Amino acid sequence: MPIPAINLKTINDLRLDPETKQPRRFRVPSYQRGYRWSAEEVTQLLDDVLEFKLRKNPQQDEFYCLQPLVLLACKAKGDYEVVDGQQRLTTALLLLRFFNTWASQRGQLPPYQLTYDTRADLGAFLNAPDEEAALKDINIYHVWQAIQAIETWFEGRDHEVESIKDCFLNHTKVIWYELSPNEKPIAAFTRLNIGKIALTNAELIRGLFLRQPKEGQAESLQLRIAYEWDLMEKSLQRSDFWYYLRNDPAPDGNRIDSLFTIVALLKGQTLPRHDYAVFTVFSKLLSDPKSSLENEWLEVRRVFMLLEEWFDDRRLYHLVGFLVKERQPVHSLIQMASGVTKAKFQDLLLDHCFKRICGTLSRPLGAALKESIETRLDGLRYGSTKDETAIHSALLLFNIASLLQNSKSNLRFQFDSFKETPWDIEHVRSQAAIPEREGERRLWLKDCLEHLLSLSSAEARQHPSASLIKRIQLYLESTDATADKPVFDDLYQEVRAHFKEDDDDETSEVHSISNLALLDQSTNRSYKNAVFAVKRRRVLDLDRHGVFIPLCTRNVFLKCYNNDANNLMFWSETDRESYRCALVSMLSEFFAGGPATHE
Repeated sequence: MPIPAINLKTINDLRLDPETKQPRRFRVPSYQRGYRWSAEEVTQLLDDVLEFKLRKNPQQDEFYCLQPLVLLACKAKGDYEVVDGQQRLTTALLLLRFFNTWASQRGQLPPYQLTYDTRADLGAFLNAPDEEAALKDINIYHVWQAIQAIETWFEGRDHEVESIKDCFLNHTKVIWYELSPNEKPIAAFTRLNIGKIALTNAELIRGLFLRQPKEGQAESLQLRIAYEWDLMEKSLQRSDFWYYLRNDPAPDGNRIDSLFTIVALLKGQTLPRHDYAVFTVFSKLLSDPKSSLENEWLEVRRVFMLLEEWFDDRRLYHLVGFLVKERQPVHSLIQMASGVTKAKFQDLLLDHCFKRICGTLSRPLGAALKESIETRLDGLRYGSTKDETAIHSALLLFNIASLLQNSKSNLRFQFDSFKETPWDIEHVRSQAAIPEREGERRLWLKDCLEHLLSLSSAEARQHPSASLIKRIQLYLESTDATADKPVFDDLYQEVRAHFKEDDDDETSEVHSISNLALLDQSTNRSYKNAVFAVKRRRVLDLDRHGVFIPLCTRNVFLKCYNNDANNLMFWSETDRESYRCALVSMLSEFFAGGPATHE
């Protein structure tokens, strides 16, 4: 694919061709629509420039960045076909004309020329705006509205015009994206405008790295960069690789942008607040005469190879993946790994994992470690926003630690499946709230009935639950919802008693971590406060059909943590205590996996 010429130009740079010193000539071709910016959009641009001017640090080379201007150079010097960006280019020209009118006594700045293939009147109107002409043509009318918006915005700002003019001319830049001579402008226009597929940071940065080599640079460098770029892009397209590094999907499927963001942050760069912030960082870096294209690329490649190395290491994959899920920035993890051994890096990662559970980086030794984890977990309660965050982290880490327990296993936690679905903290033994709505009551009883019927023998009359089954069926056949409310309350208590979930002494522990597990949101919220037996059947059914269920959630409903489990249909106090002990033991063993420090 031909490589475009890409750089940054100030609005002032747009005015004159640097070689001929004559005004640049921009032509809007016939395949584009007319000018359509509203007064609101023009005002927003001026507000943004003013805001930037007020916060700009005079000691730093900062600028306000506009969207890309996509152009095709014509044969004559200074002539360009505007493929994308005519709205911004027209608005900028109107602002230049305003500044010239305001500064007529101070000397004017020759603006660039802008013509339209199919709207000659609009070109003439730009030279001599007239309200009467504006009312005769919708395209001209939009330009007239923009002119009025500019004049209205500057009313009462006479003392600021000069400084705003300087900011707009010299500290506002466009991304100059010049197509190669043999590229088809209509095809580029279609890609950029049909479906609004904008240029990405990565696409622009790729142009910087692959543009014509400077003197003394070998063309083979560009070929190598292009080859390695494609390999990295393919790796990032793998969901397992992407989601161990990120918590959300990439916009428009573009994932390599994330890599350049990490590199920019590692360089200590402050990312400006606009869509093309990462591109502007690399544009500055690569335009510096002292910079080396090869060295800058090697830095990008080095960062990617380090991330790939962590991905291939099963333990690092899980530690990094967990911390990323906990919103630890990837660049901070790379900084953490700098200058230390692999063992020390793993130790530091364990410290940060410990902090997510216990709130401190300092891991105690021996029995004190287990005691601190046990105290922390026992103190957490569902219903507190702060506690629920820690509960979610602890349950996720419990799943990860369980997978890592066997060093000979090659099983990995599926961060992609986990992050593509919203997850809830699920009560293993249901909360005691009675379904209030008639539809919810019937659905709850229907689930219970299906489960009871699945357990009944062919001789249903002899089954211990036969009477209960009959009563539920009668309720579901009833059509009088109001009269059935007292009947349901009695039936509800009888069902809970049958499933041994009516013990009042267990109510205080229903919100403890010993009664909680992770489950996907859609499954969890479809339960409608179902009893354990109903939940168990549904979770195992999902597991049989290949739906991702976290290992420890599956183990809970299989009752794997209680060696003496004698009834798979009920979640007893013994089950809960066995689960709690497994949590504490597993996390204690996990955090003892590296050197620790005393409090």
